[in-house]
Amino acid sequence: MVVQVLKRIARSGSIVIISIHQPSCRIMEFIDRIIVLSSGQSVFSDSPATFPLFFSEFGCPIRDKENNAEFTLDLIKDLEGSSQGTRGLVEFNRNWQENKLRVSQEPHHNSSSLEEAINASILRGKLVSTKYSSIPSYVNPWWVETVILAKRYMINWTRTPELIGTRVFIVMLTGFLLATVYWRVDDSPRGVQERLSFFSFAMATMFYSCADGLPAFIQERYIFLRETAHNAYRRSSYVISHSLVTLPHLFALSVGFAATTFWFVGLNGGLAGFIYYLLIIFASFWSGCSFVTFVSGVIPNVMMSYMVTFGYLSYCLLFSGFYINRDRIHLYWIWIHYISMLKYPYEAVLHNEFDDPSRCFVRGDQVFDNTLMEGVSETRKAKLLETMSSYLGMELTESTCLRTGSELLKQQGIEQLDKWGCLWVTLAWGFFFRILFYFSLLFGSKNKRA
Repeated sequence: MVVQVLKRIARSGSIVIISIHQPSCRIMEFIDRIIVLSSGQSVFSDSPATFPLFFSEFGCPIRDKENNAEFTLDLIKDLEGSSQGTRGLVEFNRNWQENKLRVSQEPHHNSSSLEEAINASILRGKLVSTKYSSIPSYVNPWWVETVILAKRYMINWTRTPELIGTRVFIVMLTGFLLATVYWRVDDSPRGVQERLSFFSFAMATMFYSCADGLPAFIQERYIFLRETAHNAYRRSSYVISHSLVTLPHLFALSVGFAATTFWFVGLNGGLAGFIYYLLIIFASFWSGCSFVTFVSGVIPNVMMSYMVTFGYLSYCLLFSGFYINRDRIHLYWIWIHYISMLKYPYEAVLHNEFDDPSRCFVRGDQVFDNTLMEGVSETRKAKLLETMSSYLGMELTESTCLRTGSELLKQQGIEQLDKWGCLWVTLAWGFFFRILFYFSLLFGSKNKRA
């Protein structure tokens, strides 16, 4: 019950003010002090327990087993319809408050010392101690808060199945299109280029598809600020619960995309390669979702959040290593290459695909592909290879391997981290942005209480 939660918050030291229309008997039991207004003037201001005594002295006693709140509202309604209105009740309430104040100011010779009286009031819950260490800041421990928030977040997700369905549909449709466009890519030089294009687009899809989560926190920002301002839960519990709930959904998307593309495109590595491919896709979803969550915590405007997100991801894609190799990037832009979130998953899938010295991607008869000599007959190509062999001092035949997978990685400038290092860095990006999201909540909530 909401009023019970507010009562616990009030007992923890916070002041809770609520406005209730036609309160029930159960709600009245949780209220310490109530103010009843009529035409902007106070007609009652005291504990709900004093209702019978107050109206008895006013001359309108409350009958037994009658709802005090309903009696009060009915009486005020009747008085407002009379010629005198509620002026008599307003005046009586004013005198009641003056008499109550006068009695409270009279000296009590049998009372204890001031310090003892204050301590007794604190024990009865009427006063709050200034020793903040004795006041529980939060009602529940952090793990209980995490479970409660996770359940609430899952319920909110189930209320928007169209958003979940749209995201799954887009990811699966993208995987289907990539699988049909890059169907069974071979190991020729053209196939290598197609593989690079596939990996670049696939990794970018992981990050761009996470942008649909931008409005989520922005829409519930004011709810979060209001609840955390009253110490309803910790900000760390909110971040942890939000992270845990998103993991199963991201893993399901990763399995669907990996299963749709890995076998149909004809990627290398077998079952072990598929498992690593699945892990790096999941890590990409995780880091992309974490980045989007951080942006939504820093920028409260939806359109500005989208602009910042797509702008940053576009820069990451440009400097990821696909459009321009690392050794071709100028020194004053190289720092963007290293902070690019797309760099590490892109290099990871290339390691998983090409880091095999036994695989050959350019043979002797393929050296003429994509050149003016591509249309020359096979006989002339063989003679050209013999001529090149004599000049270079090495044997070149149609089956001679000119470039292995490891040499291809070196040509692409991918030799600083291995595939596992790229995987850990991608996962670390996700945790990094989650931590930044926590600090944005910690320092961005201006209406928080001590």
